[in-house]
Amino acid sequence: MMKIDDINHRILRELSRDGRQSNLDLAEKVGLSPSACLRRVQELERSGVIKGYRAVLDPALLGIGFIAYVTVGLNSHTKPSQEAFERAISRASQVTECHNITGTVEYLLRVEVADLVSYKHWHTDVLGVLPQVQSITTFVVMDSPKDLRA
Repeated sequence: MMKIDDINHRILRELSRDGRQSNLDLAEKVGLSPSACLRRVQELERSGVIKGYRAVLDPALLGIGFIAYVTVGLNSHTKPSQEAFERAISRASQVTECHNITGTVEYLLRVEVADLVSYKHWHTDVLGVLPQVQSITTFVVMDSPKDLRA
């Protein structure tokens, strides 16, 4: 496992803020020479600490006007049931996140669609027809004052 020292933490924090900044700018911000900074970033990438770089998209400009977190309880707590559910969810483009969680339900989903009508269609005709699903609870996102997902 790679050692994450204070300098690596600073590199990761800066890259989380702006993954497109130049190595020169990054090196200056974290107090390293450009070559030392590049070596550290490459090692963070090779070791898997940095898994990739992403663009942060504006949902509204993409026509996404309805975001919800959805909890899903399964009617069977077997591995085959979970695997079948996860396969079905992996095919649903509306689901941007799927987490297997502990508690009274098995899954937490983030669903992004155009509007309430689109969500109702997905809820009823996609999620609601999966044979593994026993319960569905929807939490509508009204605002996101803090969202560090990238």
